[in-house]
Amino acid sequence: MSVTQTEEPTPSRASPAEVLLLASVFLIAACGLVYELAAGALASYLLGDSVLQFSTIIGTYLFAMGVGSWLSRFFERQLVAHFLRIELLVGLIGGLMPAALFLAHSSLSVAGHMVGSGLPFRVLLYGLVWLVGVLVGLEIPLVMRILKRQFSRAYALKDLVSQVLTFDYLGALAVAVAFPLLLVPHLGLVRTGLFFGLLNAAVAVWALWMFRGELRRWGAHAAACAAVVGALAAAWWGADALTTWAEDRFYGERIVMRATSPYQKIVLTQGHSGVRLFLNGNLQFHSRDEYRYHEALVHPAMAAHGAPRRVLVLGGGDGMAVREVLRYPSVEQVTLVELDPHMTQLFASEPLLTALNGQALRSPKLRIINQDAFAWLEGNSETFDVIVVDFPDPTNFALGKLYTTSFYALLDQHLAASGYAVVQTTSPLMARKSYWTVATTLEAVGLTTTPYHAHVPSFGEWGFILASRRPWRMPQALPEGLRFLTLGTFPTLFEFPADMARVPAEPNRLSTQGLVHTFEAEWGQVR
Repeated sequence: MSVTQTEEPTPSRASPAEVLLLASVFLIAACGLVYELAAGALASYLLGDSVLQFSTIIGTYLFAMGVGSWLSRFFERQLVAHFLRIELLVGLIGGLMPAALFLAHSSLSVAGHMVGSGLPFRVLLYGLVWLVGVLVGLEIPLVMRILKRQFSRAYALKDLVSQVLTFDYLGALAVAVAFPLLLVPHLGLVRTGLFFGLLNAAVAVWALWMFRGELRRWGAHAAACAAVVGALAAAWWGADALTTWAEDRFYGERIVMRATSPYQKIVLTQGHSGVRLFLNGNLQFHSRDEYRYHEALVHPAMAAHGAPRRVLVLGGGDGMAVREVLRYPSVEQVTLVELDPHMTQLFASEPLLTALNGQALRSPKLRIINQDAFAWLEGNSETFDVIVVDFPDPTNFALGKLYTTSFYALLDQHLAASGYAVVQTTSPLMARKSYWTVATTLEAVGLTTTPYHAHVPSFGEWGFILASRRPWRMPQALPEGLRFLTLGTFPTLFEFPADMARVPAEPNRLSTQGLVHTFEAEWGQVR
């Protein structure tokens, strides 16, 4: 008795239309991922905590795609027409989404306060992400059904699925690499969204031409394609003006320099009171009072040492801390470890910026290393007399790792036996528990801490912590030319009133990073 097996049909060579349809899958996947990445990047820029924002954006987007895939079952007829309309909607909504979110956030920000980070903006953000996700979820099922129904050759299910998903994943891979390395640095978020919106519209135009004999109301579809392409092209043409208007409104002063690096968005503003630097929308310094911050950061450690020769500055790519370090004649070498090369290049070359840091980044005593500080400390064995830690606040887990026991243990290994380290440590008034968490974390690795604070008008009461293996001692002399610190006022830095006094706190460990959550909770109340 013989058994006859039925074999699945073997696909013949694909027609040009099928190849183009599969190529459109590549573009669809690339566009869909760009909208997801752009929304996550904007959310992290505007709302902080990049890990939380990317996690919630991706989760919302993927769930919405699942809903879209489920809804595709209800599209029975005119699949090409539905596919064309969806491409136009994805291109229009997804392409304009970064610009719309940026404008909305700027419009909701009033008098420099982050009203734009409240509920209305979040509703708009997640509403747009949801809508784009649903539309993108409809695309791939419709493409697969068009391939199956539209062409006469027989498709085995395994071949159909493998081909479509292969192109889908390749498109996602291409844009995942290009987004941080090419697209955002060269186009910016607004134009990146518009560019891929135009690609979605191009897929719709291709479908309009390829299936022109099958589409009903071809003229209406052609008019819709022209309208969407026109809207996206107009937005592209006006992107610079739109961005300038939104940023001027958001920052409240004239923007004299803006740049986007793979790591952050850098904005410099200038008004009647001076120059301000913003990184990802967060104020880093104001030229009218930055000397208070940087003198308080650097001199308690440098002056107490007496004659430091080798100094390490972690962060501080603006060169202000290096400027203060170079006031000491005993210094032979300063090593600056700054992740973002764009920062050090700007502050070493732009006249407006070199005037602020006294051309410190051009000093022959300075060695600049553009690398992650955590990784650099792990791979280096040098020791230093003074280490100045000038990182941004722990607003997310990427920064939070630089405030952990793991990082401070590395810091201790690079500190000379008689040396001092100093860490900028947020506000002991506005983020009291966060401040004392850093002190507890330093002590957990065996370092002796000496907390202190200074008033910086742009930030309010700001905190710092000295760490060493020996007790800190009051300096006997300070460099000439300081505008804020004097030996007479030094003791007041170390006095903490009742509302800033120490509170119990747990060490911040790399595995949990409780400091990030504490910081967000405390500063969230201030906003």
